Amino acid sequence: MILKSFEVNKIDLKKQKNFLFYGDNTALIDETIKNLFSNNLKDNSYSYDESEILNNKEDFFNQILNTSLFESEKIIIISRISEKILEIFEEILDKNIKDIIFVLKSNPLEKKSKLRKFYEDDKRTICIAFYPDTEITLRKLANDFFIKKKITISQENMNLIINKCNSRENLNNELRKVELLSLGKKKPSIDQIIKIIHLNENHSIYELIDYCLLKNKKKTINILNENNFGTDDAITIIRTFLNKLKKILKLAHEYEVNQNIDLTIKNAKPPIFWKEKDNVKKQLNYWSTIKIKNLIFELNQIEIEVKKYSSNGINILTDFIISKTTENTNN
Repeated sequence: MILKSFEVNKIDLKKQKNFLFYGDNTALIDETIKNLFSNNLKDNSYSYDESEILNNKEDFFNQILNTSLFESEKIIIISRISEKILEIFEEILDKNIKDIIFVLKSNPLEKKSKLRKFYEDDKRTICIAFYPDTEITLRKLANDFFIKKKITISQENMNLIINKCNSRENLNNELRKVELLSLGKKKPSIDQIIKIIHLNENHSIYELIDYCLLKNKKKTINILNENNFGTDDAITIIRTFLNKLKKILKLAHEYEVNQNIDLTIKNAKPPIFWKEKDNVKKQLNYWSTIKIKNLIFELNQIEIEVKKYSSNGINILTDFIISKTTENTNN
């Protein structure tokens, strides 16, 4: 049976005991397991790696079938699973074990996966995909956190935190830092936020993107030369670049409608920090909506190439960025 990640409240644990959770969002998977099985996650939880079970199949069956070991309902969580586990769980389901909850955790599974298909089709099982968090999701999580903790924070600081994070795991780490910072303080300042979440480390990335969009080749090259960007940084730069382009694209649409750049900046949501206004104006003058859309498409293609040739990824991205500082973007 297929459920969405936001439909876990539909699960009846008295009837449903077998679950397959898969996808990139491991933090949400762990959070769901904790919330869904909170009554079973203390002394009643057992964790395995698939290899442990495959290498000791007989011992595993002896344990789960020995009811003397299970005076109350337990949960067994099995990580890093593959198609190899399917045969074992077909057998477990046939035995109709009622006092154990089984949770299988996996990375993304293709549609043709036999394991995924089995858990989707069988009425005795629940299959849930956990996809990466979107900016909207992360923003809601952060907003709910600050409301719950009664922390006053500006929209600007909220944007800084969200832009720093690409997953709820990273976001939760940063929110805990801000919570500690807020102890005894009414409202954290922007400088304190930047310091506590280490945004200074990524400041060069934001500058790199800004100068690229401003077509300032000299400063773009200087930032590339001054920073020892590595293979891992390439994807971070691309994702940050794409996030920036989506925001600029929204503004460009507004500008094309009202033909008033100052009004566009003034009405921007979220508001544009005053230090950024001049740069944003210049970027809107350089880049039309069609040019921005083309750049987003090209950058997505570059991301594919960077992942394919990861050892040379930063060089591929560097050449692309420099080329954009000299490309004609006149409307």
